[in-house]
Amino acid sequence: MATANNSLETLLNEHDVSRITRLSLASVRRWRLFRQGPRYLKIGAAVRYRAEDVSAWLESRPTGGTPESAIAARTNERSTA
Repeated sequence: MATANNSLETLLNEHDVSRITRLSLASVRRWRLFRQGPRYLKIGAAVRYRAEDVSAWLESRPTGGTPESAIAARTNERSTA
């Protein structure tokens, strides 16, 4: 039973996800509508997120700048030219 209690403690609501990402509640709801955001659970009418799902989703998002593979390809093109 202790395992169930620990996992329940880590559930986040949409307001928590909005605060974590520093984006609007409308954005979080839009992600869910279009199935673009982190995985979520429905418990009756309530929507909950696991902290690890939110973290994994954030890690999977592209970062700014040029991807390393594109930089390597450009370097190879220049060296062969």
